[in-house]
Amino acid sequence: MAWKVLFFQTARGDYPVQNFIDEQDMPTQTKIASAIRLLIDYGPYLKPPYIKKLQDKLYELRISGKIAVRIFYTITQGEYYLLHAFKKKSQKTPSTELKTALDRMKEIV
Repeated sequence: MAWKVLFFQTARGDYPVQNFIDEQDMPTQTKIASAIRLLIDYGPYLKPPYIKKLQDKLYELRISGKIAVRIFYTITQGEYYLLHAFKKKSQKTPSTELKTALDRMKEIV
């Protein structure tokens, strides 16, 4: 079964995660696409190290490699919404990145 993965859309009609992906180099874009494909194929059966639960209804898709990328997502009515993406530069997730994802999640849920 293929799970439905959607990109969060802002009120202005932008897709922040899609824009982030488009700005990356080709090897990074390929790794991100592979991770999203895993989410589509396995949905709730996808386990660490590919995903991590951060809070109630908030998860991160983990893309490692030369450039580590994190994509925050939530699940609503069986659909996966990619909320926010950033390049991971430190051990701890920056609170500003988390706040952005939580704000966007409130618009969906």
